[in-house]
Amino acid sequence: MTISVGDKLPEATLMTLGADGPAPVALGEKLAGRKVVIFAVPGAYTPTCSSAHVPSFIRQKDALAGKGIDEIICLSVNDPWVMQAWGEATGATGEGISMLSDASGAFTAAIGMDFDAPPVGFSGRSKRYAMMADDGVVKVLHAEDSPGECDISGGEAMVEAL
Repeated sequence: MTISVGDKLPEATLMTLGADGPAPVALGEKLAGRKVVIFAVPGAYTPTCSSAHVPSFIRQKDALAGKGIDEIICLSVNDPWVMQAWGEATGATGEGISMLSDASGAFTAAIGMDFDAPPVGFSGRSKRYAMMADDGVVKVLHAEDSPGECDISGGEAMVEAL
């Protein structure tokens, strides 16, 4: 079942790359008592993700903060090393966007946002979406129909929705 507006996000352990290597991130703790935007991409370094999706949230970072957003998280079914390198390469990390890894795809599958596209080498990847959760409850959800599109899931659309 796909997550919907009004649903509470499930508990999940995501990953980041810390000073001592991979480190767990309890999503529930990040969301507790906070307004957080999570946007997910099919893959780090892929064309639409790198040229449109991440840049849209970098551009809208201040506008989102002005709407009361405490944190912006970029999520992908990639390992934490890839997410760290991609965050640095795009400038997202320097802008304060948290680049988190759902390496096993467990969270992505739990919210019904997983898909496979064997022709391009994708298995268990995340659909492209953006959501805003308030204390872990989904208040806004924008999911794209196609992984190559970045229209309703971009930063500008999220600012407009809030």
